[in-house]
Amino acid sequence: MTADLFLSSAVTRGGVLVCGVDEAGRGPLCGPVVAAAVILDPARPIEGLADSKKLSERAREQLAPLIREHALAWAVAEASVEEIDRLNILHATMLAMQRAVCALSVAPGEVRVDGNRCPTLPYPTRAIVKGDATEPSISAASILAKTVRDEAMRVLDREWPQYGLAGHKGYPTAAHLMAIERHGVAPFYRRSFAPVRRLVERAGDGSA
Repeated sequence: MTADLFLSSAVTRGGVLVCGVDEAGRGPLCGPVVAAAVILDPARPIEGLADSKKLSERAREQLAPLIREHALAWAVAEASVEEIDRLNILHATMLAMQRAVCALSVAPGEVRVDGNRCPTLPYPTRAIVKGDATEPSISAASILAKTVRDEAMRVLDREWPQYGLAGHKGYPTAAHLMAIERHGVAPFYRRSFAPVRRLVERAGDGSA
C-alpha cells in the first residue's frame, strides 16, 4: 500500500496525523546530534514502544526496523559537530529537528516534540515534557534517533578505537575523558563543550 493510500485511510478515520520528534546525542562530547520524526500509522500499531533510554540496546535494535516498516512516514537528520560548535547544542538540536520534520514524505497535522522547546516549523507544534515516555510517536522517534546515532559511534570506533566510542557512545565517562587526555582531541569532538575545551586550552595551540 502506498503512502498516499495510508494517508487517505487515516484521514477517513478522522484522525489527525501526529508527528513525534525526538533527538539523541545532546550530552556526548563528540559526533553529531541526531533527530528523528515519525508519523505512526494507526492501522499498524507497534508493540513495545517506549522511551529509548528505558529500553535495552537489543530491544531498540529490534524495534527500529519495525518503525521504519510500519510507520506512515519517518525521517532522520542531524546537525554536525561544526554546527554544534557554531550555534550551541540547543540551536543545533532545533536545526536537526527541523531537518527531520521537513524531510518527511507526508505532511503532519500536528508535531509533538519531546522536551520543553520546539523548533520553528510550518505545522502546529507543541512540546511535551517526558513525551518520549507517554507519546508513541515520540517514543518511536527516540528509538530511531538513538539507534542511528549509536551506529554512527560504532562506525567512528572502527576508525578511532583508542577512544572506546562503541562502549560509551561519546558520553563523558571517566574512561572517555582519560582517553581524550591520552590521545588528544580528534576532529569529531565538540570543542565548545567544556571538558573538550579545557583539554584544547591546556594543549596551548588548539590542536590537542
